[in-house]
Amino acid sequence: MIQQLFFAYFAFAIVIFSLLVVTRKNPVHSVLWMLLLFFHIASLYLFLNAEFMAAIQVIVYAGGILVLFLFVVMLMNIREELLVNKFIGAWPTGLTFAVGLLVVIIMSIKSFIAAPPGIYSIELIKQETHTKALGKLLYTEFLYPFEVTSLILLVAIIGAIVLAKRRLKP
Repeated sequence: MIQQLFFAYFAFAIVIFSLLVVTRKNPVHSVLWMLLLFFHIASLYLFLNAEFMAAIQVIVYAGGILVLFLFVVMLMNIREELLVNKFIGAWPTGLTFAVGLLVVIIMSIKSFIAAPPGIYSIELIKQETHTKALGKLLYTEFLYPFEVTSLILLVAIIGAIVLAKRRLKP
């Protein structure tokens, strides 16, 4: 019973903090809400006995990615951005994409639940440890998605540099 309450708290807090991250006008406030979000995700990993994932969540995301976001926010001229009305009434398009994404997520969850069990049982993971089992999967079966993720991060870094670069006015 107490485990379900803890899980419900973490799930509810993660959803609320995610909404706060994307709905705040001030980018610095969004980054601070994201920090709380990352710590709650790490706590959820700890609750699920995935200590390695919790440590990676705190070190990589709360420590590295969040600092990168904060630097990008600080490099941008926030005062000008807050004064400009960026929202041009694209709610129908956004709602259409959100509903489409929700359908894809629901279909993915259904296929995930109906998937056959893998070779990694609880006993095998206890014998090998979480980190070794994760490393074997990451660098064998999921090497291509791992490399694609690194390319996506590279594109994000280039995008942050382009956004942070000040335009020269003649």
